[in-house]
Amino acid sequence: MSEEGTATNTNVCYIHPDRETMLRCNRCDRPICTQCAVLTPTGYRCKNCVRGQLKVFDTAQWFDYPLSFTAAAALSFVGSIIASYLGFFVIFIAPIIGVITAEAVRAIVRKRRSRLLFRIATAGIIVGALPRILSALLFGAGGSMLFGLLWPGLYLFLVASTAYYRMSGIQIR
Repeated sequence: MSEEGTATNTNVCYIHPDRETMLRCNRCDRPICTQCAVLTPTGYRCKNCVRGQLKVFDTAQWFDYPLSFTAAAALSFVGSIIASYLGFFVIFIAPIIGVITAEAVRAIVRKRRSRLLFRIATAGIIVGALPRILSALLFGAGGSMLFGLLWPGLYLFLVASTAYYRMSGIQIR
């Protein structure tokens, strides 16, 4: 009598050789276990193939990082000075400054992209807005320190969040 019911597949995960698997990476065709599998829109891939694919999308050069930080900090600083004279209207002006800053950074780095680039630019925006916040803390504005921090703090939040979402590719429509 033949034993047709026994499993003939002895594939094991190429990372975890103690785990049997029937799953294969749809790019490199290596056997992978469920822990090593990453679900993509086209099927399961191993982590090495996904990592290799992500590197294709990172086109930023080394000098893009300091350029984006410096440009974002400078534009945020100028914007914070402008916004400090507007009071309530910072609610309307700050998102516009955030979009202008994000688009200026994208133009300066020639639309090269990286997972870290928009975070560094956002850090530049925060650093650029800090002098206005520190001056509000040290010298106050309008009698109340809390009220003096309201508009610069709101400016910082709105500019940083707008530019972050704009540069990271998430657009609120």
